[in-house]
Amino acid sequence: MFDVIVAGCGPTGAMLAAELRLHDVRVLVLDKEPEPASSFVRVVSLHIRSLELMAMRGLLDRLLERGRQRPVGGLFAAIPKPPPEGLDSAYLLGIPQPVIDRLLEAHATELGAQVRRGRAVTGLEQDDEGVTVELAGGERLRSRYLVGCDGARSTVRKLLGVGFPGEPSRNDTLMGELEAGAPPEEIAARVTELRETNKVFTLAPFGESVYRAIIPCATVSESRAEPTLEDFKRELRAIAGTDFGVHSPRWLSRFGDATRQAERYRLGRVLLAGDAAHIHPPAGGQGLNLGVQDAVNLGWKLAAQIHGWAPETLLDTYHAERHPVAEDVLNNTRAQVALHSPEPGARAVRRLLTELMDLDDVNRHLTEKITAIGIRYDFGEGPDLLGRRLHDIDLKQGSLYDQLHRGRALVLDRTERLTVGGWSDRVDLIADPTAALDVPALLLRPDGYVAWIGEDQQDLDDHLARWFGEPAD
Repeated sequence: MFDVIVAGCGPTGAMLAAELRLHDVRVLVLDKEPEPASSFVRVVSLHIRSLELMAMRGLLDRLLERGRQRPVGGLFAAIPKPPPEGLDSAYLLGIPQPVIDRLLEAHATELGAQVRRGRAVTGLEQDDEGVTVELAGGERLRSRYLVGCDGARSTVRKLLGVGFPGEPSRNDTLMGELEAGAPPEEIAARVTELRETNKVFTLAPFGESVYRAIIPCATVSESRAEPTLEDFKRELRAIAGTDFGVHSPRWLSRFGDATRQAERYRLGRVLLAGDAAHIHPPAGGQGLNLGVQDAVNLGWKLAAQIHGWAPETLLDTYHAERHPVAEDVLNNTRAQVALHSPEPGARAVRRLLTELMDLDDVNRHLTEKITAIGIRYDFGEGPDLLGRRLHDIDLKQGSLYDQLHRGRALVLDRTERLTVGGWSDRVDLIADPTAALDVPALLLRPDGYVAWIGEDQQDLDDHLARWFGEPAD
């Protein structure tokens, strides 16, 4: 019997499996696809908060070797603005999705997670002791918990009967990488002209003779089938009057602008994360980041539940914290889609917002929203840092994030008077009076959010019990 079965081995599922293995949870990851995705597939962006989480788990250097850094600017509705002054990080990381898929899966298996491919979940039953998962072919597996990380068409969510309200797709967009025969200067001139009124359309060079294309479609596909080269040519002729001689596609894809969110992220012993819990248009490139951050929020809480030290309501804080975050992402992508419209009213609003983003506070607010560094969980009254993530700082022992590779909580104490007592099996203590903090001490959860600020031992003990249960003898 497994402790947790994870359905889906995309970035969310693989990251969750790794987080659980950091706490010695027995994990099985099932994926219906027999092989990982193709080598040629779209480049995704890892935003500031996701890069911070990767640094916390010792993965950042591996990602930097395989990705391309680009400035933090032009994220909201692709409005071309530089990053705000004093931002914690100056870059995002563009990386092919198969690369991050493979890297996170390897990270999970290195930590001891089992991955079985070609295993499609077809049924589930749960009781007071666990979940029975049925696979195609009749195989049945047993685990204490099941987490559906199986994408927008999640089988787990449908089997649970959890509602997925929202709006269906109203617009299709083609995306791909392919070669073009037209002269580069001709392509550049026509694209510049078209983007005056159509901000979504892109045909940008991506290597010698290769272009990355984003093409809004005149009609919505009923079949949702993968597009063909002829589909790309037809839509290019419709929007640009020419197909630019495109040929030899590396990969082609279609996406819609459906926007939906699961009504609940947990039902008994079954939970949802990533696209199984929320879908939205790709505006701002937030989807993969949102799912990975779901996984890091959930992993330590589910591990605590399995090991028996979780406070009674800890696992429910997963929905309480992450559902509003995803709801905000859905709202900001709705706004960005509206701002991409070529209609005169939308173009007028876009011009106005472009002016407003010259104000640093506006630019900062929207940038922090897209990159997820503006999140503040509701942990009650306290200093502004409470409930927020803590950026990396230098300590006597090295960087803060280097101390978080094991996925444990941390008390960072500048007073050198505090202890973690009976929670030392779950919480580390670093006493460092030189730490660059504006507070005497703080408690950092395993997902990197500040859960307590102060200097009183009893107050700290109360908050350790709130998040990490009763102390050991």
